[in-house]
Amino acid sequence: MNYLITGARPLGGDPVDLLLSDGRIAAIGGSLDGAGAVVVEAAGLVALPGLVDLHTHLREPGREDAETVETGSRAAALGGFTAVHAMANTDPVADTAGVVEQVWRLGQEAGLVDVVPVGAVTVGLAGERLAELGAMADSAARVRVFSDDGHCVADPALMRRALEYVKAFDGVVAQHAEEPRLTVGAQMHEGDRSAKLGLTGWPAAAEEAIIARDVLLAEHVGARLHVCHVSTAGSVDILRWAKSRGVQVTAEVTPHHLLLTDACAESYDPVFKVNPPLRTDADVEALRAGLADGTIDAVGTDHAPHAVEDKESEWASARPGMLGLEQALSVVIETMVEPGRLDWAGVADRMSVRPAAIGRLDGLGIRSQGRPLAVGEPANLVLVDPAARSVVDPAALASRSRNSPYAGRELPGRVVATFLRGVPTVLDGKAQK
Repeated sequence: MNYLITGARPLGGDPVDLLLSDGRIAAIGGSLDGAGAVVVEAAGLVALPGLVDLHTHLREPGREDAETVETGSRAAALGGFTAVHAMANTDPVADTAGVVEQVWRLGQEAGLVDVVPVGAVTVGLAGERLAELGAMADSAARVRVFSDDGHCVADPALMRRALEYVKAFDGVVAQHAEEPRLTVGAQMHEGDRSAKLGLTGWPAAAEEAIIARDVLLAEHVGARLHVCHVSTAGSVDILRWAKSRGVQVTAEVTPHHLLLTDACAESYDPVFKVNPPLRTDADVEALRAGLADGTIDAVGTDHAPHAVEDKESEWASARPGMLGLEQALSVVIETMVEPGRLDWAGVADRMSVRPAAIGRLDGLGIRSQGRPLAVGEPANLVLVDPAARSVVDPAALASRSRNSPYAGRELPGRVVATFLRGVPTVLDGKAQK
């Protein structure tokens, strides 16, 4: 089935029509003839390339009570995503070709987004010996991103070997930067508020020390390093320095670290407990500036669904993590677009083009993502109403979990439609399957 999108504004530019046919953008122009095509009226809507998330927890296999590949894929499509990288901390851990292929096939069956498995760096995320990196890279899932997210690869010798190993197939190690000996028992950002609230602090230096170590290792071996969920001003400074030296390092920031601060912990509501923790106003300002100037390459949601019993408890025993897929673009609009820090081309770059390149999805193969909105390119795109505003209702979310830090908050922007290779996964704001 062909689709004619009328009056959309690619990257916020002048209105045009887009004809989608056979999974590709067949034509772009004014008053296109779409005889036989389904018409999607898009006057006033911004067209962006389909969003790509480098950091999604889909929980399957093992914790289907919190999320499944299907429910997480639906949430992603409603958020404007056409590809997500599924993190490895499942049960069993995605540390073998068999497990990553299982996740990949579940994504294909759901058919809502490209589910791209992330392989574990170490067996069982234990940080003791390397997982089957080569076998996962050669599998049907074609893994190119490896991460022990939730756990830091703390052993520098092991981290060096991982960086050297992935060079053979142009892979990247995505590090959860946390020196574990500095965060024992940590509950929130270490500072005046943690002292006042009586909660053990998570010092910024625990993140910054690992990033500093790893950019030096990446430079030494000439490998690609990606830093997950950057959260401190000092981390931004280190990344800026590393990039000035030509180190092959990229980084992501989460929507919640762009918007929320450690002041949220004063409510003792465990929905705001996350790892790394929410930081200070100064850190948030540095993160926004780093994303604006390109020091931080991408927005990664770190979508972390949790079952009710894992989140609705006292702060100390609650699991860390927040939902992120459905509100990610809205948060970026509020924190970056409306204040003038990013234009729509910048949003496309940080939420589609760069993350696709980091995950090596930007080629011309079957999983091609992050490509321009141009004739002949795959029809992976999202239509956004920038003028819409709505209040977040966790009960209305597609995720199986409800731990949204944005509950009751009014946010700008609404995803009206999402197309995956020319097939609508979302129309009029509703999932199509």
